Amino acid sequence: MKSRTICVRQCPPQTLENRDDVWQFAETTGSFLCDYDVIDSEYTQELVAPSNVKGPCPVLPVPKQAALLNRCIPSDIQEVGSQVMSSVFAFLNENDFVQTVMMDLGNAWRFMILLAFVALLLALVMVALIHWLASFIVYLLCVIAMLGSIAGTAVLWWNYAVLKRKLDNTLVEQTLVSWCTDEDMYLIFSIVATVLTVILLLIILVMFKRMKLTVALFGEAGKAIRSMPCIMLQPFYTFFALFVFLVFWVTVMMFLNTAGTLTKDPETNQTLFKKLNNINSLWWYYLIGLIWTSEFILACQQMVIAGAIASWYFTRDKSKLDGVVGKACCRLILHHLGTVALGSLIITLVKLPRLILMWMQEKLKKSDSQCAKCCLKGCICCLCCLEKCLVYINHNAYTVTAIKGSSFCPAACTAFNTIFSNALQVAAINSVGDFVLFLGKIGVTALTAFIGILIFQRQPDVNYYALPVFIVCVFAFFIAHCFLSVYEMVIDTLFLCFCEDRNMNDGSPGKEYYMEKSLQQFVDTSTAALTKLENSGKTGTATEEEVTHL
Repeated sequence: MKSRTICVRQCPPQTLENRDDVWQFAETTGSFLCDYDVIDSEYTQELVAPSNVKGPCPVLPVPKQAALLNRCIPSDIQEVGSQVMSSVFAFLNENDFVQTVMMDLGNAWRFMILLAFVALLLALVMVALIHWLASFIVYLLCVIAMLGSIAGTAVLWWNYAVLKRKLDNTLVEQTLVSWCTDEDMYLIFSIVATVLTVILLLIILVMFKRMKLTVALFGEAGKAIRSMPCIMLQPFYTFFALFVFLVFWVTVMMFLNTAGTLTKDPETNQTLFKKLNNINSLWWYYLIGLIWTSEFILACQQMVIAGAIASWYFTRDKSKLDGVVGKACCRLILHHLGTVALGSLIITLVKLPRLILMWMQEKLKKSDSQCAKCCLKGCICCLCCLEKCLVYINHNAYTVTAIKGSSFCPAACTAFNTIFSNALQVAAINSVGDFVLFLGKIGVTALTAFIGILIFQRQPDVNYYALPVFIVCVFAFFIAHCFLSVYEMVIDTLFLCFCEDRNMNDGSPGKEYYMEKSLQQFVDTSTAALTKLENSGKTGTATEEEVTHL
């Protein structure tokens, strides 16, 4: 329900205590606070303008107000919200638990800030551990995934066997219906778990050899980050840019909502507010601008990281590198803004229809048309999947642009062909690599929570430390995500640089690879396996191990 709005020439400069004050204010300033159909001479009549009832005139007293963005707002917010604030403070004063929690937050804020810095330090340590122990962690995760899936499936089948034996030994008239339902559910879950376990084992066995590339890329990512530590600050720059843009966007939207002209009706002598023509169409313009600009800022971060990593990778003497991140920013501004704008526009053209469909889905929640709801969910799901694919292709297209200097469309085609021709390796890197990085984020959060519990347990003035620890965990996960998400983008960029290096060079004199020795060993192993496969193909004696290397 919309509240009543009245156009006035001036906001009340002081509190209007009674109807006479409202009438005097109208006579003096020409600002009429009652409805337009109420004559100012009737302001003092109790029947027309009751004092304590919302109606054609405001409820008395009318507080002192000031103009802000063509709106009259209370000068003293405590005066207007005194009843609400009094209720809040009364609740806080009467509730001992809330009082204790608020006191705990007040006593623990210094330690919470300290734990945020601890999380920052742990995130840096986690980046170093992933670099040095990548091989151990990747293979350990594979073993844990296989053993966990096998153990989970075995437990389901064991529970099903126990329940079935119990039902077989129980008389029919003594059998509960819930037991039969549980038996059917355990059977279904066991079959599904068995199928998923078999699929998982096959995928791991197929990609096990290819995980060597994932391990090598983790190591190379660590070397690149050590050479360019400033690259880890990119998420903070991006967050600041997004914050500034969002503040600007909200301010502009507030001005748009209050854009109009004041006119005076000669018959009633009332001041009227009229919105500008076609002002509502600007809402769509700025909505598209919000999505496009946000995606543009995120794409600029990706282009800077891609440019820095590509420069580092395709430089043979890496000791001569200097100011790589700064040079990548300069190349973005001077040469690649159009590429970034086009890539972010494509994401916007997919995201905007998805948001519109989500809005329609919200409006149709009370509708009885299940067919329409199902179609909307299907369209939203398809658009979401398409958006994810385009985001991934865009990031790789920016990498190709950073390597070759090509425009967006040729770079996107090259990136798509490269990804498609190395689908299994991409799957191994994305699945194993993303899971390793996710565990890294969880590890930083868990260690921060553990340290926080140890600290707060020894503080006598902190009674309930669950809430401070939870808040610290949220910040710790965000900090870890900022660092490890950059690590993820670096790995994806290095993989595409690695593929382009293999396409452009063959290791012969004059066309030497740019890759490091760890990646060179992977290429040498794959080349040797390919040679054996070609030779054995003539005799028909190719082994499974040789095929797996490819």
